[in-house]
Amino acid sequence: MIRALMLVLVSVALACCGTLPCAAGHDKEIALTFDDVPGKPGAFMTMAERQKRLIAALKLAHVRRVAFFTNPGHLDRAKSPNYPEPIMAYANAGHIIANHSFTHPALSDVSVQAYLEDVDRADTWLRGRKNFRPWYRFPYLDEGSDDVTKRDAVRAALKARGLFDAAITVDGWDWNMEDRAVEAVKTGKVIDRAALKDMFVTAYVDEAECADALARKLLGRAPAEVMLLHEADVTTMFLGDLVKSLRAHGWKIVSPDTSYRDPIYRIKTKELPAEGPLLTELARDRGIDTPTTCRWNDDAFANSEFDRRVLHRPS
Repeated sequence: MIRALMLVLVSVALACCGTLPCAAGHDKEIALTFDDVPGKPGAFMTMAERQKRLIAALKLAHVRRVAFFTNPGHLDRAKSPNYPEPIMAYANAGHIIANHSFTHPALSDVSVQAYLEDVDRADTWLRGRKNFRPWYRFPYLDEGSDDVTKRDAVRAALKARGLFDAAITVDGWDWNMEDRAVEAVKTGKVIDRAALKDMFVTAYVDEAECADALARKLLGRAPAEVMLLHEADVTTMFLGDLVKSLRAHGWKIVSPDTSYRDPIYRIKTKELPAEGPLLTELARDRGIDTPTTCRWNDDAFANSEFDRRVLHRPS
């Protein structure tokens, strides 16, 4: 009887795995990364308070290691005795620090020479510091957009410098929520914080699930994803809720070191424009449409949802 039951269970499991990814284990892995460090003043807390709360939120959520992509040229934002280590506090807490340029220029807006000089200034500041990785992330995810000459020149220059292109696959536009929240506070609008939390978590979980589906369609497997977040008040306030929801949806939070070992991050896309999340670029190369459910990176939709959900106003 027991033997027969075991055979039935094995048969069901094999049938399941033959058509869909098996639920056993963790085939949905994702790393958390944060851009624009040190970030701009936000809507709800001081920059020093935000840093302390973000480090604490990661520890409370049992997320051992994330990556912070830094702009050392923006350290003048943080001149305060209460905020002595705007970048190194993250490294001292065990997290990774990496290069996001010195002053955050868009490659589309400057010459290749000026762009690389900015990259090098950040690299000079970062090299040799604790928990540094020789990774580079393009500001605005802009790799030259429609300029193939710029794209290829900077790709070659980064390779020559030993800088790894730290692409992302999941983006829910927390920076837009932050900007809208700052604007609302300045103009005296009432912000529904519970609704803002729900929107933030929903956006990122939706985009993670959408990226997972797109990756399986493109690659026939689930790569280790990389989520783009920002050092922002909104993100800090609701990070624990996001991590909890991701885990409830079957995601395992892994180190960026783990994600960047996945071969997907060595693929160099060909089609233009050269910008945006890696999976979107890969889909463009293969002539495959991005699912319409990947919608939180659209201005009209994101702003309409903020107005409707958070401000309780028609867009």
